[in-house]
Amino acid sequence: MRWLLALFCLSLASVSQAAFTETIVTKPFTKTAPSPLIPAPKPTTIDKILVLKSERRLQLISDGAPLKTYRISLGKQPKGAKVREGDKRTPEGFYWIDWRKVSERYNLAMHVSYPNISDSAKARSEGVSPGGMIMIHGTPQGGEYPEEVFHTLDWTEGCIAMTNRDMREVWNLVPDGTMIEIRP
Repeated sequence: MRWLLALFCLSLASVSQAAFTETIVTKPFTKTAPSPLIPAPKPTTIDKILVLKSERRLQLISDGAPLKTYRISLGKQPKGAKVREGDKRTPEGFYWIDWRKVSERYNLAMHVSYPNISDSAKARSEGVSPGGMIMIHGTPQGGEYPEEVFHTLDWTEGCIAMTNRDMREVWNLVPDGTMIEIRP
């Protein structure tokens, strides 16, 4: 029965064309010999991660413009900002990528500095724990369902998930200390 559900989800994913990676090239890449009069172009740096929850997109921003865009999955309750531990919502606001780890369960994972001061104050005023351990991570490895099933659903406990291939790329491009803005 599970294989039938997996097959249904795979066929739905292929029809809906939900998975994508979009590359936006805004600056020409030229290979010229270095000149003492012309400074060498600086390598592309990622200034910010922008998450657009309503569009299920994560964008890498360089010099104020989107460099790459990825399809993401969110918490099981994607509408609204995270308020308390266990509400299965993805937070909204400004945070930092503050550390990373290789995850046995989700391949690679980068930690989002949730809760910030306002998140903590709001949870305290409501008498609840704000929660924590919000990550950008890949999909489960070696599970009973293929990666494509996870990639088309909002399935996390409040984290931001992407394909393992996309996660490896983001892992290599984004340094710790990078700002992340999560919008509704």
